[in-house]
Amino acid sequence: MNILVINGPNLNFLGIREKEIYGEATYKDLENYLKEEALKLSVRLEFFQTNHEGTIIDKIQESYHRKYSGIILNPGAYTHYSYAIRDAIASVNLKIVEVHLTDLNKREDFRKVSVIRDVCTATFMGKGFASYLDALKFLVNAYVNQ
Repeated sequence: MNILVINGPNLNFLGIREKEIYGEATYKDLENYLKEEALKLSVRLEFFQTNHEGTIIDKIQESYHRKYSGIILNPGAYTHYSYAIRDAIASVNLKIVEVHLTDLNKREDFRKVSVIRDVCTATFMGKGFASYLDALKFLVNAYVNQ
């Protein structure tokens, strides 16, 4: 089973940016945490991070041809306004799980809106790195129960 993890803008600055919100763990810590958990589940992960909207779209479209079992997607701030990413998600026939480190419903008003949620298979948020683990387990279970 192959799963792609796509992270959007500023996720590469985990451990640096707004530590009071996101904590001190780094992006590399997130990758290592997920790799360790994926090994236990016999899942192969590929990680991709970019600060550019079009590159996220390109990666989603590319994933259609690469035959991933699913995608874990944290589009960062694009969550709230990128209809282009929403359209890319809707155009591929893949299970795509929306993930956020924080609970968007407990953040600023503009963050409470997700324009991608209705085209994603599921959403996990508010549990830090464990949100990603929940998404990973969800995709594994969905794949097994196909």
